[in-house]
Amino acid sequence: MAVSAAAAPAAEPLPRSIFKKFLVMLCSLLMSLYVFYCLADRCQTLPGPIIAAGAASEEEEGGGGGLLGGSAELPPWQAAAARRKRLQQRLKQRRRRQEAAPGEAGAAGGGSRAGGSGGGAGTAGTLALLLGEGSKRLPQAIIIGVKKGGTRALLEFLRVHPDVRAVGAEPHFFDRNYERGLAWYRELMPRTLEGQITMEKTPSYFVTKEAPARISSMAKGTKLIVVVRDPVTRAISDYTQTLSKKPDIPTFESLTFKNRTTGLIDTSWSAIQIGIYAKHLENWLLYFPIGQILFVSGERLISDPAGELGRVQDFLGLKRIITDKHFYFNKTKGFPCLKKAEGSSKPHCLGKTKGRTHPAIAQEVVQRLRDFYRPFNMKFYQMTGQDFGWD
Repeated sequence: MAVSAAAAPAAEPLPRSIFKKFLVMLCSLLMSLYVFYCLADRCQTLPGPIIAAGAASEEEEGGGGGLLGGSAELPPWQAAAARRKRLQQRLKQRRRRQEAAPGEAGAAGGGSRAGGSGGGAGTAGTLALLLGEGSKRLPQAIIIGVKKGGTRALLEFLRVHPDVRAVGAEPHFFDRNYERGLAWYRELMPRTLEGQITMEKTPSYFVTKEAPARISSMAKGTKLIVVVRDPVTRAISDYTQTLSKKPDIPTFESLTFKNRTTGLIDTSWSAIQIGIYAKHLENWLLYFPIGQILFVSGERLISDPAGELGRVQDFLGLKRIITDKHFYFNKTKGFPCLKKAEGSSKPHCLGKTKGRTHPAIAQEVVQRLRDFYRPFNMKFYQMTGQDFGWD
């Protein structure tokens, strides 16, 4: 036994090359763990403004640092995850409160909702969108016309509503950019939450022959809004806009008539053609029922903006949050302005391009145009079931 034990070889140390490989592998493992930790930290951490917004909203509600408290001793990525979770919990709590008490007082025709439900919903919606919630959807409602009818004013007024999200610029998808496809169109849309409506406005759709079929192909249930205005005033306003860009164009009178002596109106001029509302509406009724189209009076949008906005909110299935408390009349421009625009606490009027002074037009020219439009207006009244009082 002693001889056998003596014959057993002694344990040799590991070769230096193997030891080096072991160290390299160990360092690689540690480096991988470190990189993973950094990536996890970056993925979990929210951008600064969102955390600040959440913290500010919590302090306003007397939370005593509830969103931030208790996370100072945690690693950064865990603290950020905790803050995000608490922001989401706060959002859910606000939604529950809104469902439990949808308005502080609904008896005044929705007037008190403008200051109660609207503010809470807007804050909660903003928080949710900051958290990256919501999705881009194709529009459920489109303002399709008409040019110089008051479409920009209507959209700006509607954007005050917390349940309306709209594209700022005109996409011109169904008339100029249709070949780009619906995916391109959807990408232009703002993110919306459940219960919010996505909207856009492009006034030229109303006079585009292909637009009704294309919108119907996208979604047959799309709600359509048309802002119409006295076609004579609209034509003069259209000319005024063109004149501001091209001062050397012919006079309004020379563009209006094919033959001045006979008084024959030139219907090929777009400023005249757009105002033949009945003709354009016939094309839309081939694809949409009349009940799916709301006709807004451009004149009443100026004289009674809250009344017209009430009709629009009902048509879209929204609470009547926008009321007369949101408007004041600007005597200089000659139309109503918002006391507080979307995302601002300051009064807001439409820009310099709105409310231009019209050039003087001979009364006989105006009267000839009124005579020309009268039968088309009467047909339009019959088709819509509304008398707009232009005659």
